Amino acid sequence: MVQVCLNGERDATDGARIPLTPDALATAAAEAVAAGATDLHVHPKTPCGRDSLSPRVVTPVLEAIRARVTVPVGITTGAWTEPDPSARVARVHSWTSLPDHASVNWHEPGAEEVAAALLERGVAVEAGIWSGTDALPRFARSPLAAHVLRVLAEVTDPNPDTAEETARSLLSELNATGIDRPVLLHGAEGGTWPVLRLARRLGLATRIGLEDTLHLPNGERAKSNAELVTQALRTDTAGRP
Repeated sequence: MVQVCLNGERDATDGARIPLTPDALATAAAEAVAAGATDLHVHPKTPCGRDSLSPRVVTPVLEAIRARVTVPVGITTGAWTEPDPSARVARVHSWTSLPDHASVNWHEPGAEEVAAALLERGVAVEAGIWSGTDALPRFARSPLAAHVLRVLAEVTDPNPDTAEETARSLLSELNATGIDRPVLLHGAEGGTWPVLRLARRLGLATRIGLEDTLHLPNGERAKSNAELVTQALRTDTAGRP
């Protein structure tokens, strides 16, 4: 599986190529799926570009994307969208249109409650396990661990020289927990491409998109999410295009 992460926390200051509106996200989604992406991860945004879980923001995004593609659509529930965990849970219960899945960052306050609310509503959970945090031991103790759709092993190390080793350490720690869930491994910024190549060598699901990196492996600025997906599918495990 190759998931495309269309926008992330980025905004207009990162360039016009970042899709922010429902229409722009739908177009970017359709292009990325045509390029080979099989799953979507989206940050719904207010008109001023702020990530939001409000149904008035989430519903138009989901409807616009689903009018263009048929692959699963997931959204973030990051704490920055609603710093108060109880407010985040309330937002989940207020949705009038449901995503197929939603990511929950397990190192964040309220992760357990947000995940439980999602599952209660029939929304699959991607458990975000960030390197450099206490997410993994917290997740390993959770009674919900066996019920998540998959683990997002998120390598936050942006250094291209060390990100692969950081990823291997995270995977080793995850394996030691004995939790038997599918893993999606991905990196961020400078670590994006080394970690993506590792995921491919290990036969793991991965993701690519303008949330994770603005650049192609050769350092050139990516023109779109679709270009990143195309490059990810063309690049072999040694990094050659």
